[in-house]
Amino acid sequence: MLKGVSPDELHLLVPRGTILLGYRGSIAHGMYRNPERDEDSIDDKDIMGVCIPGVEHYFGLTQFGSRGTYEKKLREWDTVTYELRKFVNLLYQSNPSVLSLLWLEPHHYIKRYPEGDLLIENRHLFVSKKIYYAFTGYAYGQLKKMTHGSTEGYMGVKRKALVDKFGFDCKNAAHLVRLLRMGIEFLREGELRVHRHDAQELMEIKTGQWALERVQTEADHLFKRAESAYDECKFPNEPARQAVEKLLVGILTDYFGAVKGDPAALRN
Repeated sequence: MLKGVSPDELHLLVPRGTILLGYRGSIAHGMYRNPERDEDSIDDKDIMGVCIPGVEHYFGLTQFGSRGTYEKKLREWDTVTYELRKFVNLLYQSNPSVLSLLWLEPHHYIKRYPEGDLLIENRHLFVSKKIYYAFTGYAYGQLKKMTHGSTEGYMGVKRKALVDKFGFDCKNAAHLVRLLRMGIEFLREGELRVHRHDAQELMEIKTGQWALERVQTEADHLFKRAESAYDECKFPNEPARQAVEKLLVGILTDYFGAVKGDPAALRN
């Protein structure tokens, strides 16, 4: 399933009960640079999953990961898996990274079970004007990191060297522009375009081919366009809460009903 990963390593990276698993980050955006072929690349192979853990996690003392989030890193693989309720709550908050899992290209899904398909089929429930605040909020975060993140703990030696070379964090700059463009598209079309049609231009930003001033000018322009898109948007202010809750309860009820009748129905 994952190249170069043994069955034991796979169980470590992907928890039992995973109902949906797909690529996120640079692979999903069409912007992955293989470190084996590009010495300046700092890209991992990022994966996101949704999991329904055992019934004891819902009615017993057992916790899933850290507050519903399970994270593991193994060599180039970097995975994050959310318990279903945590995942749906993040969807309700219009979290950009989490929303992306419901709008991937078909070949970017690694595992899809019926419960995961239900999430994808009902992704329209999470379309709202709340998208504006989530995407611009994350973009402002990238804007700050772009010029003030050179000493942050999330950076490795290689990434710090690139910041020193170009004078700003080019990877954050590419995230900044991408997030704003995706947010504008979402507000206007109700679709999240994860695989980027503008990947080549974003790669130019990511590899330091844009000066800082050009990035800042583009960002200023996009923030204004995002505000206009919000003003013109006809979506509801928030996702359909009752419909979302009905979807969540239905998935869990059906899942544990199947498990009760056939323990082998637990997703492996």
